Amino acid sequence: MCTTWNSLYQRALYQSGKLHKLEQSNPEDLKIIRNQSDLGMVLTARQQGSQQVAALLALEGAHAFEGNLYNLEGLYEAGYRMIGLHHFFDNRLGGSLHGVSGSRLSLFGRRALARMEALNMIVDLAHSSESVVDEVLKLAKRPVVISHTGILGTCDSPRNISDNLIQRIAEKGGLIGIGFWDAICDTSPEGIVNTLRYAIDLAGEDHIALGSDFDGGTKVSLDASELAVLTELMIRKGFSETEIRKVMGENVQKFLMKHLPEEKKEI
Repeated sequence: MCTTWNSLYQRALYQSGKLHKLEQSNPEDLKIIRNQSDLGMVLTARQQGSQQVAALLALEGAHAFEGNLYNLEGLYEAGYRMIGLHHFFDNRLGGSLHGVSGSRLSLFGRRALARMEALNMIVDLAHSSESVVDEVLKLAKRPVVISHTGILGTCDSPRNISDNLIQRIAEKGGLIGIGFWDAICDTSPEGIVNTLRYAIDLAGEDHIALGSDFDGGTKVSLDASELAVLTELMIRKGFSETEIRKVMGENVQKFLMKHLPEEKKEI
């Protein structure tokens, strides 16, 4: 029987293996980013005209840990560098924003958080309950991210955490990715830009990025080829050039260059 049928951990390893094979067969086109040096090489190459894509392996929901920290070590070895603690269900780490418990981090969740930080893995709090977010912000020694979200102050949705928690993430040096789907209520390009304006005013220009959620499962009003529409709207609405550059990529680039592992860690 195929091991991926009954193991989320094995499925994660399988997906990583597929991406590594793609990188090996197309090294000029794709580079998996495992550390700061990898990202630096891609950025240097692109300045020289390369179109190489930088790929970051991440998990949406830590269900693949299967309650075992040894699996976390295995995921790191497989190249994963960012892990969302939750997705649509409560898990062994604690409560999901969409779950039934609303619980804080479990003992296992606290241990997993500490080990992820020791490995310089990026902690993603998208989909985590407010209780989990609050506790992570109290315990974490490194900045965290919310990879894709709306802002509760502009869209009163159970998908979005409070403005206060967004501010606390920013105060800790974190990054908030603004989504393009109905978590922002108004999914038009103008609605996205209005949410970006609110988010910058709330959390600061150094802490806001695009968090589209281009995953094929959400309904959005534009695709990756049309992002210039957002730039044009931001110019029209009086965003500064610095704000636009930061939101459109500089903040993410800076965050990864600072918080990815400097080089491969021995585990």
